[in-house]
Amino acid sequence: MGVIFGLISLACFIFWLWMLIDLLISRHAVGTKILWVILMLFLNVLGSILYFFLARGKAA
Repeated sequence: MGVIFGLISLACFIFWLWMLIDLLISRHAVGTKILWVILMLFLNVLGSILYFFLARGKAA
C-alpha cells in the first residue's frame, strides 16, 4: 500500500513541477504568471490541474 501511495505522490509532484515550468516559460503576462504561481503554490496539484485546463496554451 505504501508503494502505491509513493508512486501516486511522485506522479503528482512531477505533474506539478511540469506545469510550474510550463507556466514560467510561457508567454503569459507577468501579472498572470504571478497569480498562477501563487495559486499553484497554495493549491498544489489542484492548482496545476486548473492551470492545465484553463490557461495552458492560451498565452497572449
